[in-house]
Amino acid sequence: MSSSAKKYDVFQSIADPTRRKMLQLLAQKEMPISTITSHFSMSRTAIAKHLHILSEAKLVNGQKVGREKIYTLQPEPFEEIKQWLSYYDQFWNNKLSMLKTVVENNKAIKAEKEE
Repeated sequence: MSSSAKKYDVFQSIADPTRRKMLQLLAQKEMPISTITSHFSMSRTAIAKHLHILSEAKLVNGQKVGREKIYTLQPEPFEEIKQWLSYYDQFWNNKLSMLKTVVENNKAIKAEKEE
C-alpha cells in the first residue's frame, strides 16, 4: 500500500498536537483553510496535509463553497475514543479509591499518635 493510499484512523489522527489544536478550533465554528492557517506558524500546504489526515479519519469534513473549502468538525468518530477511554476509567477509579484509603489510614494513625 502506498503512503498516498494510507487511511488514518481516529487515534493516529489525534496523536499530533497540531491536529488536536485544529479540532479544538473547528469545535468552536466551521472555518476555511485560510482562517485555520492563521492560527499556526506553518504553511498552508502543511495545514492542508493535516486536514487531509483528519478528513481520512472522518473527524472533519471539507465542503467546497465558492473558491474556498469550509471545514467542519464531525464529532461522531469521537465516540470510538470515548468508548476506548471508558474501559480505562475503572483503573482511575481503583487508584483513587486506593489513594482515599491510604489518606484515611494516615489520618487515623496520626490521630492515634496525637492521643
